[in-house]
Amino acid sequence: MEICKKNVRWALVFIINLIAIHVSAQKEGFISSLKQQNHWVDSVFRKMNRKKKVAQLFFVRAHTDKGLAYEDSVAKVIESENIGGLVFFQGGPVRQAELINRYQKLAGVPLLIAMDGEWGVGMRLDSTTSFPYQMTLGAVQDNALIYKMGQQVAYDFKRLGMQMNFGPDMDINNNPNNPVINYRSFGDNKYNVAAKGIAYFKGMQDEGLLTTAKHFPGHGDTNVDSHLDLPLLPFNRQRLESLEEYPFREAINAGISGVMIAHMDIPALDSTRNLPSTLSRPIVTGDLKDSLGFKGLVVSDAMEMKAVIKYFPNGEADLKAFLAGNDIIELSENSARAIKMIRKAARKNKTVNDELNARVKKILTAKYWTGLDHYHETVIEHLTDDLNRSSEKELVQQLSDGAVTVLKGDAADLQMNPLQKTAIISIGVKQPTIFQHGLSEWYAISTLFQVDKDTPDAVLKTLLETLKQYDQVYISINDTRARPASKLDYSNEVKLFIDEVAARSNTVISIFANAYTIAGLPGIEKCRALLVCYQMTDELQYSAVKVITRQIHPTGRLPVTINALFTTGTGSHL
Repeated sequence: MEICKKNVRWALVFIINLIAIHVSAQKEGFISSLKQQNHWVDSVFRKMNRKKKVAQLFFVRAHTDKGLAYEDSVAKVIESENIGGLVFFQGGPVRQAELINRYQKLAGVPLLIAMDGEWGVGMRLDSTTSFPYQMTLGAVQDNALIYKMGQQVAYDFKRLGMQMNFGPDMDINNNPNNPVINYRSFGDNKYNVAAKGIAYFKGMQDEGLLTTAKHFPGHGDTNVDSHLDLPLLPFNRQRLESLEEYPFREAINAGISGVMIAHMDIPALDSTRNLPSTLSRPIVTGDLKDSLGFKGLVVSDAMEMKAVIKYFPNGEADLKAFLAGNDIIELSENSARAIKMIRKAARKNKTVNDELNARVKKILTAKYWTGLDHYHETVIEHLTDDLNRSSEKELVQQLSDGAVTVLKGDAADLQMNPLQKTAIISIGVKQPTIFQHGLSEWYAISTLFQVDKDTPDAVLKTLLETLKQYDQVYISINDTRARPASKLDYSNEVKLFIDEVAARSNTVISIFANAYTIAGLPGIEKCRALLVCYQMTDELQYSAVKVITRQIHPTGRLPVTINALFTTGTGSHL
């Protein structure tokens, strides 16, 4: 009988959670909701003193991989400071859901829970689904698939008890050497970036998740990582408005709920020396809010980053971020100190106090819009299964199939004779790959070879001689690093090996790495056929095999310009 009661209780809680997950999708858009009188918002607001109001602006860091002492320290901040929200980073889904339940019980006003989920919750959490990187999605021609991805990502966020995604990235990556955006961007074509970013966020918002276009006014043409220093954006206002700001303007017109401000020095928009854009009122209020008419949530990039604290230490950055016009101040070095400084500024200046009140109401409206006015704790049972459902995995494969881009060759070039002696080589790995195993099922007389990224020259020369015994060669070039950079970390000897094999008329090459890496492999264009698959995942390896063996037609288009041979939009539809 006790087991039966427990099951009934679980079923009721699960149903309540499902209702919570889907109910906000039935509401009006967040931006529209800001215009409406809201009794819950007014009721909560009236009970707040100035300290509690200021605290609503602050979102602090949370992890589930740093141990109990760290988790307890976050709990103390929630209790003592009455902060507005949390930003979760690395950890596991069950641990995070349990911790969110614990933290919400401590909060006087329900916490708005956010995460960077540019490619889904798998960006931060183990045992969950990762969708393709945005650069990979930039090659996909069916934006309806990206809308569906947004819907799936929203489900995962809400199933975990989160209400806000700090994504999509809507930077135009027109600098191949960009160290911080790069593969996180949809590409270097402003129209493609805007269209895909809008499809993604609409999928999320239509399912009741708050979203955040980043990093305004555009972080794509920088060569400095703002985590480490302050990047300079040296372009004139006309260039910035026509290029960098274009996707953000389109996103605002399409109803995006949030925009994140970049930490960049932009003299054309604010000539103050070494002033990050996050702290600039001409940029945050003048450009984004007034000129572009953005009414949603303005979110600072992380305030602990070196681009900010290098020039504005000891809480000055937090105060300036508030005065600039940010609604949410993310990851302050010391939120208690910052709250005190902003309280003082609001107490001394009526205009500042009025702005504080308006921003607090905006944050409370966001909490209402996401259903936090009727908060229900996250159900832990079956959580991992729910976050790894078959429909989600099928969509990842569909997106991967749509991304594969044929840069050179036709169908006959790709699918060489299945009855001839075939060498299948994977480079950059130590073990046979899914790509190799998949192709070997189609090429019965085949041998698998692996070439590590620093294989000795003598071994490579021996392999070159061995390959003379084969009628045809398939090569996969793989980047196993977590961050697929613009340049491969291969030895020069391995790169020369690729050049020599590519020069043979019987070689087909598939690249499971950042598309920009092609520029660092001179001679690769001589191969019989060339596919770029953008990153090394199981799904993209399956997709490449399906393209080569004519099971699917390749539809991907190159989202960035690599060199004079391979420019944005390149892609053969066989």
